[in-house]
Amino acid sequence: MKAELLSHREPLAGDRVDIATLFAEHHLGLVRLALLMVGDQATAEDVVQEAFARTHAGRRRLRDPGRALTYIRSAVLNGARSVLRRRAVAFRRAVPYEPPVWSAEHAALLGEERCEVLVALRGLPRRQREALTLRYYFDLSDLEIAETMGIGAGTARSTIARGLAALARVLGDQS
Repeated sequence: MKAELLSHREPLAGDRVDIATLFAEHHLGLVRLALLMVGDQATAEDVVQEAFARTHAGRRRLRDPGRALTYIRSAVLNGARSVLRRRAVAFRRAVPYEPPVWSAEHAALLGEERCEVLVALRGLPRRQREALTLRYYFDLSDLEIAETMGIGAGTARSTIARGLAALARVLGDQS
């Protein structure tokens, strides 16, 4: 009788979150998101790995397993913010932070226009950079962006609009 009851138990929230599948399907895109935020591949991979590890460790506490990807995206953004804060503190005491210099090989592969856009994007305030990356790189809706960033949908829309205007000003000045 006990074995019957145990086999028919209601699954726990953590039982329904398949971290391995989420990892397989979204790892590369999340590393790219982190790379745009932090500027180097190794740190980006570390940020994403930490986000997945923490999600896996706390998977039973997730209230809505269907939102696990949103949670992981938020964790990646928060991890990137933490990295940038630590860098800012370290560089305040040393040489000022300079964005990564694009190598000739990299510029040849990406094309000059793409490099200009990425440099201009890195010059935007954090919130605008994140919102634009989530919109145009991940093709998320205003509501998904708002959930990921922990802001309202209207705030997400206005942040995207301000970011696009700032990019247009910067890229227009370079022409």
